[in-house]
Amino acid sequence: MHFRPVHLAVLAVPLLVLAACGESDSQKGKGAPPPPQVTVAAPVKRTIIDRDEYVGRFVAVDAVEIRARVSGYLEKIHFTDGALVKRDELLFTVDRRPFQASLDQAKADLERARAQVDLANADLKRAEELVDRKTISEALFEQRVQAKRAADAQVQSAEANVRTAELNFEFTELRAPVDGRIGDRRVSPGNLVIGGSQPSTTLLATVVSTDPIRFEFTFDEQAFLRYSRLAEAGTSIEKPGIEIALRLLDEPTFRHKGKLDFIDNVINQTSGTIRGRAVFANPDGLFTPGMFARVRVPASRPFEALLVPDTAIGTEQIRKFVYVVDGENTVRQKYVTLGPLDGNLRVVQQGIEATDRVIVNGMVRARPGIKVTPQTEGEKPAAAPAAK
Repeated sequence: MHFRPVHLAVLAVPLLVLAACGESDSQKGKGAPPPPQVTVAAPVKRTIIDRDEYVGRFVAVDAVEIRARVSGYLEKIHFTDGALVKRDELLFTVDRRPFQASLDQAKADLERARAQVDLANADLKRAEELVDRKTISEALFEQRVQAKRAADAQVQSAEANVRTAELNFEFTELRAPVDGRIGDRRVSPGNLVIGGSQPSTTLLATVVSTDPIRFEFTFDEQAFLRYSRLAEAGTSIEKPGIEIALRLLDEPTFRHKGKLDFIDNVINQTSGTIRGRAVFANPDGLFTPGMFARVRVPASRPFEALLVPDTAIGTEQIRKFVYVVDGENTVRQKYVTLGPLDGNLRVVQQGIEATDRVIVNGMVRARPGIKVTPQTEGEKPAAAPAAK
């Protein structure tokens, strides 16, 4: 009874040894898992220019309020609300009959004044003959001379009245001052239109030009100083004519090209910003005054940069990183400083070298410090080893 536990312990030792040997043989038969496959690529070298983005609005090159120069009753409207109009196209007609009567009267007054000139000329001619023969006095002769001058002045006054009447008659037809799109009519036919140069004149409609169109945006003082430093390189926003790119709110890319044409001469003391302006062609009328958009403007000299696919960028809290594969096919993590997006590639300002092999596909299978099987992007994958 006292020796039985000893015999059981002796029997258990061979069993544990046999179990351990069986487990070791099983693991050797199964083998370790192969390193995960990842796709790697070298950073792309490209000469680029840094660009800044701003939000702004479109504004019309020309915006004109249509107001009458003469008062009268509106007789007819010759356009459809919202239509495109051409310069000098007839828009409104004010009742012309009173102005036609005034013009006729002015012309009649001119003819009467010219008749008075003819009479004064004849009287003066006779007076010149008589004064030479001492038939009339010098005082009477001077009266005839003054009568001739008064008649000439009367003709000039009558001619001016005719020109004024002709202008008033012409002003009864209101025409488009510029090519553009007209808004809705503000007055219906039959209403009295107040004309003239006073603020109380009647607003009939507005016309805004559409092609070309301007885009206005603002940037801060720090950006203005940076652009000023780059002015000598010929890539600065300070230089009018620099090409800038624009995209609308529903567009994914900056596909519209325009030219910078103006930088304001004063920085706003309240906001600390300065106004810039660009011009864009708008043949199809897509851009509308007041519409928001984003623009990109050159912000640096051309430089050679390294770019990687944007999908290869990882995020760790507020830091960005990429995975690279070293010479021993081990994954290394590198923190990077990013620049702007260029198509589907992201500029990497700091953190990688041109010789790095960056993991561009398979990041979920990669972890820092593990071995991987790298496959260069664009190459055919290697054949798997045959099973033995």
